[in-house]
Amino acid sequence: MKKYIFTAFAAAALLTACVDLDLSPKSSGSSENWYSTAQELEYSLNVLYTPSMWYTEAWRLWPTDRWTDDWNQRTQTYDWLGGTISTTWGEGAKHWANYYKGIARANTILQSIDKAKDILTQAQITQYAGEAKFFRASFFTYLTFLYGDVPYYDEYLTLEEAYKMGRTDRNLILEKIYQDFDDAAEALPVSYTKAQRVTKGAAYAMKARAALFNNDWKTCAAAAKACMDLGVYSLHTDYRDLFLSKTKTSPEYIFVLPASNELGIHSYDEAATRSFYPRNNGGTSNAQPTWQLFFAYTCTDGLNVEDSPLYDPAKPFANRDPRLSELTAPFDEEFMDYIYNPRPSAAKTLKVSTNSQVKNNDSKPVAKDCSYNGLVLKKGIDEEWIDDRLTDTPMRIMRYGDVLLMYAEAKMELGQIDQSLFDAVNSIRARAYKCKLTETDKYPAITETDQTALRKILRNERRCELAWENRRWFDIMRWRMAEECCTMPIYGLPGNEDSLANEKTGYWPWPKDFRPHMKASSAIDLSDIEGYPSYFTINQQGKFVTREYLFPIPENERVVCPMLTQNPGY
Repeated sequence: MKKYIFTAFAAAALLTACVDLDLSPKSSGSSENWYSTAQELEYSLNVLYTPSMWYTEAWRLWPTDRWTDDWNQRTQTYDWLGGTISTTWGEGAKHWANYYKGIARANTILQSIDKAKDILTQAQITQYAGEAKFFRASFFTYLTFLYGDVPYYDEYLTLEEAYKMGRTDRNLILEKIYQDFDDAAEALPVSYTKAQRVTKGAAYAMKARAALFNNDWKTCAAAAKACMDLGVYSLHTDYRDLFLSKTKTSPEYIFVLPASNELGIHSYDEAATRSFYPRNNGGTSNAQPTWQLFFAYTCTDGLNVEDSPLYDPAKPFANRDPRLSELTAPFDEEFMDYIYNPRPSAAKTLKVSTNSQVKNNDSKPVAKDCSYNGLVLKKGIDEEWIDDRLTDTPMRIMRYGDVLLMYAEAKMELGQIDQSLFDAVNSIRARAYKCKLTETDKYPAITETDQTALRKILRNERRCELAWENRRWFDIMRWRMAEECCTMPIYGLPGNEDSLANEKTGYWPWPKDFRPHMKASSAIDLSDIEGYPSYFTINQQGKFVTREYLFPIPENERVVCPMLTQNPGY
């Protein structure tokens, strides 16, 4: 029987086996006559840069953050967070199908590249093969994280072989992933003059992430260090500027999926963008950072809110890590041409450009569906979001700050608490405080040498530095903290009458003596707020169940491939 590409272990793909696969019209591209020129190979590789191929990272705005204790979306609880996913869960099937489509395309490129060997240079062949291996390794990295053991293949399969294929031990797949990343790193250039394609540094960084996902600290540290040692990446000077749509390139970007409004390639569309900016600007404030995330940010002395004498409950943004005021708009400060003031007494606010008082749609007594907890997202959002409600912000899959944090965590877990660890994480803190690494009198440098205490600090540092960048859920999952973080209530503002009464005391939105507790795991515990019943309501309540540490194998895939066993609990 003629061989075919087993794309996504999906019934729709298998049905094509009934078609005469020998048909190969000369007037259109197919696996029989394609992949014969540099242009055709580049077109095929370009598909692997599309958001759909990077489904868990890029299929919508902050897709996995929605499942965490960093996210408040009115009273909505997403299915995974609600403990309701099953073997027929549509999103689970899409993750599976899209990654296997990408793997099939990468395999096809690798199997077909010899067709163009007579007209390509050896350098081109090496680069294209390196790119394909980078993508194959990346997609298997996500599949194994989400599903555990999965079918592994790196060549064409016959239909009979596909039917008999079961699940491969994820540890064996990890060895293949590492080898692909190593091959890609050897084949790919350090940089390009124009194109934003995967590089040697991207291969090292994604290998570090694969190792991080598997608690392979030695490999993680080595791969991250290899990326650092290239000397081509550095932290973007300004933290806020890094996330704005205007920043198309940066020395901090290691791997991004580019977008362009001019070319009609939007990273986010109208329906999505309106959910995140203030109502005074025409947004809906449908989703925002949680109170848990708000209190994760330390005070400027490096201490948590519960321990720091610098915390002022009447001015909760004062004396805090500067990244807090870049994550969420501080009260009484300008944001997108308005003074952001969500207080219940603020019926009007200042429109800065006209110096006039206007109706304040960001106060709940005025607009009941404004932010349910008083916070509004600021990170990555500016006026570019509101003109046509389209944005072409690059989708950041990997940036240098993440590599530094991976390196620091891996070194800590290995018990190698040395100056290189401190330099990596403190360079990130210094950037936040807009000073040099050596200016330790201007920022709270980390110096903790006890592994247990340092683990807590580094986990919280990842949460604050990478907030709303699609990293929190992966961290919660690999740290096995979901039972703790994904079952706690997500709190919000009480009714207007209680809010007005609270504001008159001088302490709003939180009471004077309320100090959230950071647990040993680094999770933020807000349960003491329930001792102040007039200060809160519960917007959401997670119901994580242990089986959800792995997604279910999609039922339709198991119907097609009976050898696929199911994950426990489904």
